[in-house]
Amino acid sequence: MKALVYKQAGQVELQERPVPKLQSAGDAIVKLTKTTICGTDLHIRKGDVATCTPGRVLGHEGVGIIDEVGDSVSRFKKGDPVLISCISSCATCEYCRRGMSSHCTTGGWVLGNEIDGTQAEYVRIPHADCSLYTIPKGVDEAALVTLSDIFPTGLECGVLNGKVQPGSTVAIIGAGPVGLAALVTAQFYSPATVIMLDTDPGRLKVAADMGAHATIDSGKLDAESAIKSVRELTDGKGCDTVIEAVGIPATFELGQRLLAPGGVLANVGVHGTKVNLFLEELWAKNVSITTRLVDGVTTPMLLKMVEAKKLQPDQLITHKFTFSEIEKAYETFGAAQQHGALKVLVEM
Repeated sequence: MKALVYKQAGQVELQERPVPKLQSAGDAIVKLTKTTICGTDLHIRKGDVATCTPGRVLGHEGVGIIDEVGDSVSRFKKGDPVLISCISSCATCEYCRRGMSSHCTTGGWVLGNEIDGTQAEYVRIPHADCSLYTIPKGVDEAALVTLSDIFPTGLECGVLNGKVQPGSTVAIIGAGPVGLAALVTAQFYSPATVIMLDTDPGRLKVAADMGAHATIDSGKLDAESAIKSVRELTDGKGCDTVIEAVGIPATFELGQRLLAPGGVLANVGVHGTKVNLFLEELWAKNVSITTRLVDGVTTPMLLKMVEAKKLQPDQLITHKFTFSEIEKAYETFGAAQQHGALKVLVEM
């Protein structure tokens, strides 16, 4: 089969690989029909994720068809269309039982990280009964690739960890796919004001179209001016929730300075280097800083929202490629501002 492989920092390559085989009674082999590229994959390509070593097949998102199941898999059979969760969950270990599937002792974020992932024609899914979801009839499969990761991530790591509440003020730093997913799902909780900050005017326009009350082009402003703009929009107080969805020191530092007293800074971005913590400014402000790796616990609810047409994830898909073009898809997504890219769809 063909698979996209992480060769070394800065390089990925489409290669021939053996079709994966069942290794456990709880495994399933899924034939991919559609996959996509995540910002985390770009961090891996840069060499930012130490757990992903050269030679790994990348990818942790996708939809496909069950090709084979192990003897203990009871919820799925050959031929079933399924959504693949980016998190593999045994559902029985201490962390899974606490709703922290990302820290599953025999799973977690392993796909495209510690085991071969979904940017391939076939993928092995461990703990298949608890790591796959049946695709509802009549739902656009292409749009569902966004439910593997970015919508659960935006909701769980950003909105829920950030404690977005009715009437609250929210700033989201980064109008990429995850930031926009946080914007959309934040609206489930009726905040009074949502402000989106980004350096890409095109993405800010998308954010405005998707419900942001205000947008700030932080590429045209220094940090002090961006902070002043946010404070002007929040009666000088700052924000109850700040969602950092970029993953670089400058945006994490900006997020700390946008907080109102009692506010929550929810980190979503993947950080590959150390950042500054302004504890000398924050120690008396009753603020919280949260971190989280997506657990996928909201995926069933998000599927119901899509089925009820209350969530339209296809809004984020801007580019489509065939699997033979996946290296080109990486270049397009890696230069998102140049190409106006949000989420790219790779079809087998």
